[in-house]
Amino acid sequence: MGPKLPKASWVLLTVVGVLTLLLSLVSAFLAYFGNYPIGGMAVAEVASGRDGLLVALRGIRGTSAAFGAAFAVMFLGTVLGPYKSGDTRAWWTLLLATLAMAAIVLARVPALGVALGEGGSATALLLGGLILLGLLLDMGRLRRS
Repeated sequence: MGPKLPKASWVLLTVVGVLTLLLSLVSAFLAYFGNYPIGGMAVAEVASGRDGLLVALRGIRGTSAAFGAAFAVMFLGTVLGPYKSGDTRAWWTLLLATLAMAAIVLARVPALGVALGEGGSATALLLGGLILLGLLLDMGRLRRS
């Protein structure tokens, strides 16, 4: 394996981190100011005049967006710091964080009775898959340690 794969790895992971941060910020904006869809209906229509429910639904999405943005910032800090420098523990940290996210997203299938890719899981699974691809590009770091 040449030196190009480790660079491709951290570049891909950086792109995924930036996209995650941007999507989280868009999601936060929609949570607080948009009329985003829930189950094919606009959030205001779902709440249908019940202000407490509307605030709760917006708050849930806002909290999810906040955790997504926080994950992205820590992810980018790990990728652009210790991971880029070749730290093996950073590889494992990124893998474990991605697996934790994937496990919670995949739990929707049995818990909510939705098909894989439905219920908002498609984006999370795509980002998780890109992270795994980025990590696989630099598997050599595990052999070198």
